[in-house]
Amino acid sequence: MKNEMSISFSSVSENEAFARVAVASFITQLDPTMEELTEIKTVVSEAVTNAIIHGYGSEPHHQVYIDCVLYDGEIELTIRDEGQGILNIDEAREPLFTSKPEMERSGMGFTIIENFMDTVEVISAPEKGTSVYMKKQLSKSKTVYN
Repeated sequence: MKNEMSISFSSVSENEAFARVAVASFITQLDPTMEELTEIKTVVSEAVTNAIIHGYGSEPHHQVYIDCVLYDGEIELTIRDEGQGILNIDEAREPLFTSKPEMERSGMGFTIIENFMDTVEVISAPEKGTSVYMKKQLSKSKTVYN
């Protein structure tokens, strides 16, 4: 059995903390380690921030979407926007690359996400948005959902 959660919220930076806590609360039923919980919260923060700042240009009238599926001790997480999209995904995934240098962005979002997750797939199309699909098998989770 799978357990699923979906949320959407306005594309304002204040909602990044809400997203992080919502996903963390949902996955606690798998009994993650503190390190795993911190990694998931960081990944959510990075992906949501990317959607708000890069996808929507910090315009607050859009929606960010999160889907989370728990299955056999694994977390499947999708964070999606319907914003401007990414022209060159390979370039965007390079460490230190940022499309907003004037905002003093570090350009490490995708690098951090890739370091903390087992699988990361980025799908994007200009003017249609970006979806970041991620998976992580927890090390000692309860396999409540089979």
